[in-house]
Amino acid sequence: MDQQDLKFSKKLISAYKKRLEKEILERSIRLRMPQNKVEEIINNNNELINLKKALEDLETESEPHSKV
Repeated sequence: MDQQDLKFSKKLISAYKKRLEKEILERSIRLRMPQNKVEEIINNNNELINLKKALEDLETESEPHSKV
């Protein structure tokens, strides 16, 4: 993947992650869930965990390979 593809992928994944977090937050507010429970749900959501991992992997891949 070239740098432009990596940037675009990070942008798309990041935008999706933010939308998912927002959706969880909005639903939790409608259900009047306690804030600590909302945070727990966001922190333990498998899809969000996978998205964070994908962003970390892309960040690692975009780093210069010349580090020794």
